[in-house]
Amino acid sequence: MLFSFINYLEHEKRASAHTVLAYQKDLEQFQEFLKLSFGMENLESAGHGEIRAWIVDLVEGGLSATTVNRKMATLRSFYKFLLRSGEISKDPTYKLKALKTPKKLPEFVQETSMEKILNEIDYGQDFDGQRDKMVMEFLYLTGVRLAELLAIKWQDIDLQGQTVKVYGKRKKERIIPLTVVLGKNIISYRKVFEETFSNVNESDYFIVNNSRKQAYPMKIYRIVRKYLDLFAQTSKRSPHLLRHTFATHLLNKGADLNAVKDLLGHANLAATQVYTHNSMEKLKAVFDQAHPKA
Repeated sequence: MLFSFINYLEHEKRASAHTVLAYQKDLEQFQEFLKLSFGMENLESAGHGEIRAWIVDLVEGGLSATTVNRKMATLRSFYKFLLRSGEISKDPTYKLKALKTPKKLPEFVQETSMEKILNEIDYGQDFDGQRDKMVMEFLYLTGVRLAELLAIKWQDIDLQGQTVKVYGKRKKERIIPLTVVLGKNIISYRKVFEETFSNVNESDYFIVNNSRKQAYPMKIYRIVRKYLDLFAQTSKRSPHLLRHTFATHLLNKGADLNAVKDLLGHANLAATQVYTHNSMEKLKAVFDQAHPKA
């Protein structure tokens, strides 16, 4: 049933490739645990006791509560699928409770550091340099997810209307405005793209490797880490950090929370509100510094 579940995630739920791979690895890991610890050959035979034993094993193995909770979420989805499919008569995960996790504020890059990354670095005039610069600018100035950036094609960019069409989770479409500066830089990048590959097809992916093929996730990670290492004072160096930075900077400047929610493609405000904590920290700092009775 593992194959059927993966097929369900890919074609019915339309989950991202990253999510599908994570679910598959979690379930394969649990399957191996069942085999070694209980002699069980298939996941359908597991009950609450076996699942709880795996959770304990994961915790004792040093995994963080966040990681364990994610694996528990995988099991919940899988056994609910089995229940709906009639493969099992009772959901063995219904008693599972999430582990408590410490609340962490999303990290973000300071505005001064982003200014240096975008304006002071010499990226070079060749294709690699201009592509790398576009990656950094696009992630920060639009707040798109890594998977969304990689899926963008030239036909999705409306330079006249200054917008870009992206496809978020579950292929949900949204339109994001482009700043005037980013629009101009996209035009410059398009010229370098055309010079490098002789032409630009509207069906071409926007961000490509040197073989004109769609860039892969690790390539973007390496690009982002390379330039964040120069100025960013954060423990994390990932494309998602630039998404956090985009949201935090907008809210720090007074942007409407609902507008930021729509730009990020969040399904509800709860996912966006986490960024307001960073903004509140800034407000408190201003208050403490400026108020005569602080």
